[in-house]
Amino acid sequence: MLACVVAGPVLADLGPTFVVEQAQGASTVSLGGSVIPYKEVTLAAQLPGRVNFLAGREGDTFREKDLLVAIDDQELLANRRALMAQMASADAQLRNAGVQYSREIYSPQSRSTVGGMGLPNLFDQMFTRPAETFMGERDRTAERSADLFASGIQIQEAQNALLRLQAELQALDSRIRDARSIAPFDGVITRKMIEVGDTVQPGQPLLTYADVEYLQVEVDVPARLRPGLRDGMMVQAELDPDNRRVPVRVAQIFPMADPQRHTVKIKFDLPQGVSEPGMYAKVLVPDLGAPARANPVIPTTAVRYNGSLPGVYVVNERGEPQLRLIRVGEELSGGMVTVLSGLRAGERVLSNPGPRVTAGWASGGPADR
Repeated sequence: MLACVVAGPVLADLGPTFVVEQAQGASTVSLGGSVIPYKEVTLAAQLPGRVNFLAGREGDTFREKDLLVAIDDQELLANRRALMAQMASADAQLRNAGVQYSREIYSPQSRSTVGGMGLPNLFDQMFTRPAETFMGERDRTAERSADLFASGIQIQEAQNALLRLQAELQALDSRIRDARSIAPFDGVITRKMIEVGDTVQPGQPLLTYADVEYLQVEVDVPARLRPGLRDGMMVQAELDPDNRRVPVRVAQIFPMADPQRHTVKIKFDLPQGVSEPGMYAKVLVPDLGAPARANPVIPTTAVRYNGSLPGVYVVNERGEPQLRLIRVGEELSGGMVTVLSGLRAGERVLSNPGPRVTAGWASGGPADR
């Protein structure tokens, strides 16, 4: 807590002063990491061929399902046309097998007339066939069942052939789709490894595509610091190039530590528009194993910069302001900031020194007389 103490008439001209008190807080460790996109994919070639279309270059923005890369697929399209012709033939065979099966039902081959014309044929129908059936040498019911079964098998074989060709068509359509690389989400091309006219092989990287609207900081946190972090926890991060501090949220804690480095990979969500992918960042991670520190706290308005050196005006026993260099620490809520060195509890500082304030006194005060 900070107490505001306004001194006599002289200090009233300089503005209010604050008595510095200690602020208890947990120790933090600064860990370096990299700013990465929230989502990033590397699109690779799925089949050999020549690149005949490339949507753009690094930095170009695309919407989900936009075409990014296309590989020549003329040979695949020709194979598809040939396969469609085979499917038409298989369909005709299936229809023919159905017709033959219907004919066998209504006009069985076992009852067809065998022999010549006239009296020989009539003799076969009236004497020979009944005699064969009577003596058990021929069973026309069994023959008809066999003919029906054979016709049914022809239908089944025709159906199987058509199904096989349909499966081949699905596989070929899948290869044709693999010749086109589609944007999986809204994003930008961050790196391209091919140009139009290049010949690629399966597995060869084509380009890197990322969602840069939302960014994260990826940090390898030592295992001893892992207990101080939990999902959704808010911590502070310092971003290059000006070491600006921003709040970040713990987004993902990987379940397994690196067996070589004994670190746990943790991702922190960044506010929008504060950085770019690939930039360096430092995250202030709480160290629960270290003793709690007690740092002085002052208003951020009390800090004045001489170039890049921060300082404050400390009021001495005679009521005169003296400029003292300090080392600024973590920014706190309510417009306060911790001081790592240069101040101690009980000292008074000017909360918002104006342009008239100089080291020793204020412009127009007794020092000017």
